[in-house]
Amino acid sequence: MHRRRPHHSNFSYVSSCVKYLIFILNFIFWLFGGLLIGIGLYAFVDKWQLTGWVKLENIYDVILNISLVMVMMGGVVFVVSFAGCVGALRENTCLLKFYSLCLLIFFLLEMAVAIIGFVFPHTMQSMLEENFTDKIIHTYRDDPDLQNFVDFAQQEFRCCGLSSEGYKDWAKNEYFNCSSPSGERCGVPYSCCMNATSISSGLVNIMCGYGVQTLSVAEASKKVWTSGCIEIVRSWTERNLYFIAGVALGIALSQLFVIYLAKTLEGQIDLQKSRWVS
Repeated sequence: MHRRRPHHSNFSYVSSCVKYLIFILNFIFWLFGGLLIGIGLYAFVDKWQLTGWVKLENIYDVILNISLVMVMMGGVVFVVSFAGCVGALRENTCLLKFYSLCLLIFFLLEMAVAIIGFVFPHTMQSMLEENFTDKIIHTYRDDPDLQNFVDFAQQEFRCCGLSSEGYKDWAKNEYFNCSSPSGERCGVPYSCCMNATSISSGLVNIMCGYGVQTLSVAEASKKVWTSGCIEIVRSWTERNLYFIAGVALGIALSQLFVIYLAKTLEGQIDLQKSRWVS
């Protein structure tokens, strides 16, 4: 039997539940994108006023500029979620198609990164070490945001440097290499130290890493963490593989669900338009 459809003029094929669910979800992300843009711009301007310049000569300068990355990520989230909001609210299939296409591209990119990271972890580690170690080490003191990020990572993951060379990576920095006239020559940042903060005074001993590069690995390991952060993060990822995979799967399914909602709404709008034409 065929389902009988109502013939009164108020009937609509467009589901209000689907329509407003897409709108609410994207409105939240639209606000989040605007927040990212605001924070990123504030950090960028603050750094500009502090240093007087911002180096943007190549792609690595852009990728490693955390405030600029926040602005770009916020901009993408802002534009895509805005398209989802307006497309759902105004029942605009063009905006909904753009929105679902963007989500699909994000999903495929995330899957590609996940496959490379989980299936070829050593290859991923080598790529990161080869492409980013020297650049991050060289610009450590020139970019306050990058310096804070590196210090945070070294303290949280109990590592020093980035590559398999570990704490020896800091010999590539103009402030820490042994030929530097700085008092920090042959040293490493305080964030590499095992006990940088005094328990009694609560003050950070910024000199705790001085002269460490002149020590052997065995001697240095008594004062600082000696392994590179990329290797430590890879090992941490392998130990927490099931948890990370579960989170990644949840995010992927959420994206697929939203794409399904957008496509469902598109079909409902097209069906409603065909009814108007007929």
